[in-house]
Amino acid sequence: MSTHSNQATGRTSSTVLVTVLCMSGTVVALQQTLIIPLLADFPGILGIDYASASWLVTATLLTAAVATPIVSRLADMFGKRRMMVVSLLTMVLGSVIAAVGATFPAMLVGRGLQGFASALVPVGIGILRDELPKSKVAGATAMMSATLGIGSALGLPLSGLVYEHFGWEAIFWLSAAVGVALLVAVLAVVPESPVRTPGRFDYGGAVLLSVALTALLLAISKGGTWGWGSEPTILALVVSLVAFAAWFPYELRVNQPMVDLRTSVRRPVLLTNISALLVGISMYSNMLSTTQQLEVSTVTGYGHGLSVLVAGLCMMPAGLMMVVVAPIAGRLIGRVGAKRTLVAGALVLAGAFTLRIFLTGSVPMIVAGAMLVTTGTAMAYAAMPMLIMGSVPITETASANGLNALLRSVGTSVSSAVISAVLTAITVEVAGQVFPALGAFKVVFAMAAVAGAVAALVAAFIPRQQSAPVVAPIPADAVGAPEELVVTGSVLHADLQPIRHAVVSVFRTSGEPVDWSRADKAGEFSVVLPAPGPYLVVASADGWAPRSQVLEFDESRTRQSVVLAERLRLRGRVSAGGMPATAAVVTLAKTTGEFVASTRCGDDGRYQLALPPTGRYLFTALEPGSRCTSTRQIFVLAQSATIDVDLAEDLEAVRAP
Repeated sequence: MSTHSNQATGRTSSTVLVTVLCMSGTVVALQQTLIIPLLADFPGILGIDYASASWLVTATLLTAAVATPIVSRLADMFGKRRMMVVSLLTMVLGSVIAAVGATFPAMLVGRGLQGFASALVPVGIGILRDELPKSKVAGATAMMSATLGIGSALGLPLSGLVYEHFGWEAIFWLSAAVGVALLVAVLAVVPESPVRTPGRFDYGGAVLLSVALTALLLAISKGGTWGWGSEPTILALVVSLVAFAAWFPYELRVNQPMVDLRTSVRRPVLLTNISALLVGISMYSNMLSTTQQLEVSTVTGYGHGLSVLVAGLCMMPAGLMMVVVAPIAGRLIGRVGAKRTLVAGALVLAGAFTLRIFLTGSVPMIVAGAMLVTTGTAMAYAAMPMLIMGSVPITETASANGLNALLRSVGTSVSSAVISAVLTAITVEVAGQVFPALGAFKVVFAMAAVAGAVAALVAAFIPRQQSAPVVAPIPADAVGAPEELVVTGSVLHADLQPIRHAVVSVFRTSGEPVDWSRADKAGEFSVVLPAPGPYLVVASADGWAPRSQVLEFDESRTRQSVVLAERLRLRGRVSAGGMPATAAVVTLAKTTGEFVASTRCGDDGRYQLALPPTGRYLFTALEPGSRCTSTRQIFVLAQSATIDVDLAEDLEAVRAP
């Protein structure tokens, strides 16, 4: 347990904190696009072929996918600022190695280490939740999410300018210098959050997920080069499938999983993450296709023949559009909710790409279309973290947003592979040169529009969230909630043995929700309270009668055990003609045929079974001596139930014509 402290920041203003964290988000995006303008020149610089040079992008993609969920989980466990520092140090080290090495292996290692910066966004969003007044969280989160688009848009012209005037090494030295400056700023400004879930890190889950993601993204990103039906691509897909098949059941069994799948499959979280995948596909289609469309030679009849640098500069208005829209999206979330904002953003994406099919005649029209796309992107990206944070325990904020960010990243990888396939499949030959046809770009835009429309449809089924709990006012320039408490405890039954996977919900005594937690296999839970005081604590678990109680918490009382004393039962009496059916057998099975439980009745004909999970079952009673049976379909609710059976009555009903 820990109380919140602002000593690290000296009451730093929220504006400074948000600025530092948003700069970290911009750096993440820069790592993804910084070397794209140089890919054509790296074969000559490093003495390699183009296929090898493309690994400099793939390496960052792979480490980013692996690092994001792992670092996010570690942030929830050991401290968010600490993991931001680790990520920045790794990025700086990678930048220096790439700048100094001047060889392909050194560059590959450096680019891989730079990928660790990807975790800065979900971890930063978690810090915003922990440190800002609730009234500012939506706007700050919107801006943090928007930095992904801002950095991507700025990275293309920035790297082109630096490369043209100072050489390729300067790009990596610039990345290292910015990383060091951010590291100093984080240490000076960002306080370490007390919101943690200490425990044992899930090494097995981390390894299995890393293998699964690496193999999947290798297949997606390299399938076009290797051939979609080639042995390496098929092997990578098989390895990914096997690793995922092992990872899912493992995460359900492990005591403290790296990814809480039980929370992740809750409808609000699952649908938000599916939307994230689809929005990632749609968003990245804009980033990749627009620059290529602007650079296509004028000899094609539709191209504009811009240089890489000028095409990159044309993307800047789209990036700046996200700066303008992000705070508007934050206010929109406060007025209409995160769900409606996500639906609206996805619909704007779908509409913008539909317009882009027709807006191809001039550079201003293409730039305007790209700006419309980033408007929808900013709205969608602003809403998703708010939906996630409103649906998961506070102690899982960073890891849950890390999974959401990971799915966005997978979406961008899928988008990249699909766009490459389309632009190389639909071509036109002019003067002996092969170019992507205008129809290829229109197909890309149509596919992106469909992805946006499906994302809106999926988001429309996200359950509406209740209003956020009302909290005491905090000064406008203050960061944090000084009295926030992290409360831990365990859920036990009467003999003090743990009840695993119990759910503990905490409310204010006036009824507003505060936080909730799912107990692990050892019955341990943790929740975050905004301040000391009395709270309504409600605990429930499958097969147990729920219990509620009002408990007082302060700095000296931050651990509480909750005892569920009453085991829910399915009970009743089996008789035959009014007489007890001694030793009758009672069997319970699922309607799909799977056995659940059985027992024998006592001398008085009474039986008792532990209550199974809610659902439909087949209840059967058998008297062995007479072989009389009775079967009926029952529906079990989360409360004790009584079912009496008279075999003689059932037998008469069977004999009746």
